[in-house]
Amino acid sequence: MRLLILSCLLAFSVFGQNQLTKTYIETLCSPSFHGRGYVNGGDSIAAGFISKSFQEIGLKPIDENYFQEFHFPVQTFPGACELKVDGESLIPGVHFLVAPNSGPSCAEFDCKKGKSYRVVTCNVEKLYQSTSSFYPCPSNVILAVRSFGISPDSLKVIKTRIRELSAFAPVMDVTRDKFTWSVSQTANAYPFIQVQDSVFERMLEGSIELHIETRLLKDHVAKNVIGYVPAKKNAKRKPFLFLTAHYDHLGRMGQASYFPGANDNASGNGMLYSIAQQIAKQPLEKYNVVFIAFAGEEAGLIGSKYYVEHPLIPMKNIRFLLNLDIMGSGEEGITCVNSTLFKKEFDRLIQLNDVAHYLPVIKQRGPAANSDHYFFTAAGVPAFFIYTMGPNKNYHDVFDTFEALSFDKFDEIEHLLLEFIRGF
Repeated sequence: MRLLILSCLLAFSVFGQNQLTKTYIETLCSPSFHGRGYVNGGDSIAAGFISKSFQEIGLKPIDENYFQEFHFPVQTFPGACELKVDGESLIPGVHFLVAPNSGPSCAEFDCKKGKSYRVVTCNVEKLYQSTSSFYPCPSNVILAVRSFGISPDSLKVIKTRIRELSAFAPVMDVTRDKFTWSVSQTANAYPFIQVQDSVFERMLEGSIELHIETRLLKDHVAKNVIGYVPAKKNAKRKPFLFLTAHYDHLGRMGQASYFPGANDNASGNGMLYSIAQQIAKQPLEKYNVVFIAFAGEEAGLIGSKYYVEHPLIPMKNIRFLLNLDIMGSGEEGITCVNSTLFKKEFDRLIQLNDVAHYLPVIKQRGPAANSDHYFFTAAGVPAFFIYTMGPNKNYHDVFDTFEALSFDKFDEIEHLLLEFIRGF
């Protein structure tokens, strides 16, 4: 009977932990966090939520508080982001995207309504040679380029030409590819949009109306959120393990649409949060464990670069770093970046998985400057960057929602990483 009660209590504890973590992730994805970007203070709202959560589960601040502030410029879209054809509004993120470095459709002091444009399709062969024949561009014209059905080598040139066009004219990049948005630290003078070919033909018969309001934040304040669990004894003399995950995402493209960033990277923050709870309950004997939620990753790994340049813990005292991103699936296993650099640690990760059969595969990958581990490794810190593989391909788009996460191997990955961490 005692064994049965203990099993029930353990199951309830695990279930409660899972629900708490999922609620944590869902909260980060909610509209009130504005895509954890730079409109409506979304990233600051997320930083406050994460720091409060760190405090509640028992993580201690390394400095006076949980924040490490830094500054950078970023282009934002705080107002209207509208495209109309024959008076009908197209759906942002589905039919069209405003390029992350797009300029406004109107002067900042007079941006109450949209501006009408006549769509002129550029001859691709002529554009391939030069943009000179398209200059100057009449103020009521938007230059459209069909960037599909082109060989990969030619497409590289055409994409370059499109960027050159955007320096002196409003531009429309017509595509059949999946939309993928990002963040820019610079701003164009003219509107720059991407539209799906499925709606483009309607634009050729008349004019379109474009209404884009922008604001370049020249000195945006962002915050890394940092907490730690000291080793059980003599913590000041013990080295450190780091666990990291960026919390920022793309934010809002106007007030009507936002990018939830569930898989990228609310899920990684959920994993960070869940592991932090377990370590806080049972600290390590030999290591202090630091947990960092980085800002500015989507703008160019800015938060992690800033930390490496302004470390609160000397780089030489960090034994290993685990960086977590895209933790919401796992049906096809995980990929481990830097595994070719740190063979001993990778072999141990494989061995742990072989014994417990947590994941179908752990894919080996070499060094890559694709997340916040990069600048630590460049500074001499051994590190892995781990992300899941699975059928969820929603990435940097409006469909990366909490509801689209399967959490198929979330628990198994957590158990594997906890074993790996406790094995140091």
